[in-house]
This record gives sequence, structure tokens and C-alpha cells, in this order.
Amino acid sequence: MVQDTLTVEKLHPGDREAWEELFRGYIAFYGRAEPQSMYDRAWAEFQEDTRLHALGARLDGRLVGITHFLLHGSTSAPDARICYLQDLFTAPDARGHGAGRALIAAVTGWAASRGCARVYWMTQETNATARRLYDQVADNPGFIKYQIDLTLPGSSRGES
Repeated sequence: MVQDTLTVEKLHPGDREAWEELFRGYIAFYGRAEPQSMYDRAWAEFQEDTRLHALGARLDGRLVGITHFLLHGSTSAPDARICYLQDLFTAPDARGHGAGRALIAAVTGWAASRGCARVYWMTQETNATARRLYDQVADNPGFIKYQIDLTLPGSSRGES
């Protein structure tokens, strides 16, 4: 029996096309459409790796999963940094091989190595597939998300 080789690492410039295909899958899953400029801007930020960060999961060398994350402060723990895992997506044909779990573990390790107090993320209540994994690796503190979309200068809508 041949074991699949799963690795997680930073995205490389040559990953652009595969990353964008996965990110478009993530955006489509949530019923959104984004302009090409959003993908271009995000990719540039991930390559800069200072404000927004990204990792990719490879199964036998093929990019099959991505995660995007960032750090922010906290009012209740002013000396602590918090890591927000903003996006996580695995190619449908690669699910069940541990890529999502490995990406979460990699972000958690990354955040711990930088002194973060917590890693957190959100998903839609109806995302049963993802929630099965999330319920195994994290606690659900029961918060409900509220949001007000704002129009940003130079855009036609707010960003979620």
C-alpha cells in the first residue's frame, strides 16, 4: 500500500495558478464573486508575507489546500497577539487525506512560535463537512457573527 505524502509550506511564486484555482473554489463555495484585482492584491500580500500570510498543503507534490491568516491585537490582552485564520480550503478531490487538519496545525504552530495567545476562525453554520474537522481540533465558544458591510473608497462593495 502506497502512503500519500502530505506536506505544508509557504506558497512559492510558481504556485500562483494552482493557488488561484483553489482560492476561486473557496470564494465560489461561499457564493461570492470577486474581481481579478482581489486575487492579484492577495497574492502580492502573501508573497510579501508581512501583513497577510498563506500556507499550502501538498499531496504528493500537488497543491491541494490553502490557508490565509493574519495577526492582530486584543483589548483584553494588550500584550498578546491573536491569529485569525481567515480562509481554509481543500480541493474536493483531495478531501479526507488530512490537508485541512495539517493546515490548521501548521498555522497553530506558526502562531505559537510567534507568541500568539490564540488561533481562531469562523465558518458558516451549514458547513457540515468543515465543522466535523473543526469540532475535532478546536473548541466552539458559541459566538455569533454580526457584520455591517461598508463601501470602501475605490470599490463597489465592502470586504468580508
